[in-house]
This record gives sequence, C-alpha cells and structure tokens, in this order.
Amino acid sequence: MIISRCKQLLSLSLFALSVLPGSTYAASEDKTKIGNSTIDRTVQLRTHSLFAPYIDQDLQNRWWDFGADAYVNTNKHVRLTRDVPSQMGWLWSRLPITASNFVIEVEFKVSGEPGHLFGDGMAIWLTKERVQPGPVFGNQDNFEGLAIFLDTYANSRHSYAFPRVMGMIGDGKTSYDVGNDGDGQEVGACSANFRQTNVATKLKITYVKNQFLDVKIQYRAWDEWTDCFRQEKVSLITAPYLGFSALTGSLSDNHDIIAVTTYSAVLSAASAQRDKGGSFFSRRPTDEKGSWMGLFFKLFLFVGVCAGAYYGYEEYKRRNMYGAGNFGGRGGGFGGGGGYGGMYDKRF
Repeated sequence: MIISRCKQLLSLSLFALSVLPGSTYAASEDKTKIGNSTIDRTVQLRTHSLFAPYIDQDLQNRWWDFGADAYVNTNKHVRLTRDVPSQMGWLWSRLPITASNFVIEVEFKVSGEPGHLFGDGMAIWLTKERVQPGPVFGNQDNFEGLAIFLDTYANSRHSYAFPRVMGMIGDGKTSYDVGNDGDGQEVGACSANFRQTNVATKLKITYVKNQFLDVKIQYRAWDEWTDCFRQEKVSLITAPYLGFSALTGSLSDNHDIIAVTTYSAVLSAASAQRDKGGSFFSRRPTDEKGSWMGLFFKLFLFVGVCAGAYYGYEEYKRRNMYGAGNFGGRGGGFGGGGGYGGMYDKRF
C-alpha cells in the first residue's frame, strides 16, 4: 500500500511539473505594465457588466436600467435607438463604480441602411448623475464627469475625419459645443471608422486614479486594438455611474450595446522590485530559476523518501518471511510450530 501511494503521488508531481510552466507564462503575459507599476490582476465587477440575455424572467435587470426608446433583443443587444429619426435611448448602471482603478470593455455596433446620411451618434458616460435625458447624445448638458462620444456626423468642417471618438471631462458648468462637435473641448480624440464594420467593434477604457486615462478601439480586425488617446495625470470624479445613450435627429442609425465587461484593476505594490525601472525583465529569469531549482530539489527529495520506503518495506517482508521459520525451529523441535508461526506472521 505504501508503494502504491508513492507511485500515485509521484505521478501527480510529474503531471504538475509538466503543466506548471505554461500556467506561469500565461499569468505573466496577462500583466500590463503601467509606467513604474503593473496591473497585477483584474477582478470582474458583476454589478457593472452586462451580457445576453440582459434581463431576467421578470423582464428586469438587477444592476441596470434602460429606458426611453431603448429596448432589449435578448439574443443580440440592447438597442438604444433604431434607424428612425428623432429617437433617444439610454442604459445606466444602478450602482456607482467604487473601484479606484478600473478597465471597461464595451462591445457596440453602429449600423443603418446603406446609401444614405446617418447620425448622430452615441456616448459612454462616467458621471456623477445618472439617467438625465438631454440634448448631448441623449444625455444632459453641463454634466460632471467623463463622456466619450462616438460621433458619426460632423456638424461643421474639421481637419479630421468622421466617425470620431472624443473624450471630454465635464465640470458640471461647461456646455458641450454641439455646433462645433466639441472641438477644443476634448481631453483626447481619434478618427476611427467604427460604423458598418466586418468585425466586432469594441472600446476599452483603462483608468488608474490620478495617473492616466487610456482609450483603445477595435474596429479593423479581430483582437487588433488601436490606440485612440491617452492622457496622463487625469483625475476623474469618485464613484461615477456608468451609462450609455444615443440620439438621432433628422439623420438616424441603429445604436446597439452588445456587451459590457468592467474590471477592478489591482496594481502591484510600488515597492515591488520588478517595478523599479528596467529590473522587471532582468529579475524575472533569476526568480524563475530559483523557484524551479527549489521545485526540483523537493521533487528529488520526495523520490528519495519513496525509494527509502520501498527498500525498507522489502527488507521488512524478507525478514518477516524467513525470521518466522527460524523462530519456529528455535522452539526445540516444534517444526509444526515453525509452520504455524510462519502462517501467523503472514496473516499480520
């Protein structure tokens, strides 16, 4: 039984040894370097994530509200507006985001009938207030917080192309300049033809408190993220609500939210050696080598213990078998006793 147990443990150890390198590599590859620190891991926030079928059996969602012209197709999307003039719809989280650092990935779709003008666009909100319908892509003007506009129609002439992604930080007093498409009010922007694409269109917002705001977009190819804008030393409001809204005027489009995934980002400690400029890459091989040497030492030590147990067990059986016969012989002519003694010892 001892030998069988050792074999089982040895097999499990070898299996763990064979799969562990891949797991370690994958974990290290998931880390995101941010200046002199690292996003060590992310934890999904269920309260701010949304996936099909979007609603429960009571046609409600525990964490989200939607309204105005928005409706839910449980197999596809939450449609904020249809390709119909004068539509407005919204989708808002019921709770604020309390995480200091977070990553929000939004899969969306803007589409409509080909061959005609389209507009106006949609917006992603991280603001102090929620569900305040108004003229700015379906939400209130003079907002406080961050808005990222996905603008598909140019209201005036610009040196850049549309569709366009633009970020604006509102102070609660400044109006959005609709006539000039917010020109001069942006914290960052980029032109990206995210309408009528052949791949899933996604926007990724990464925010680290008082450090930076980074926005990337996927619209050219699957898993190809294009840098849109990055702003250093940004401070957003604490505990913002996450929302989406869209608006159509005389021009229209379908504006759909397909999925929302929000993560709380956990940063590595500032004192971590790997985060001290350049030592991250130079130190990893040494640490990994030390850990592997320790693992091999423990494995060999375990094999040695098993081998010792095996030989000890064999010696025990040998002595038990022959020692029992001699004990019977030493009984002074009790040959039968020797046989009996052997049988007795074999039973135990």
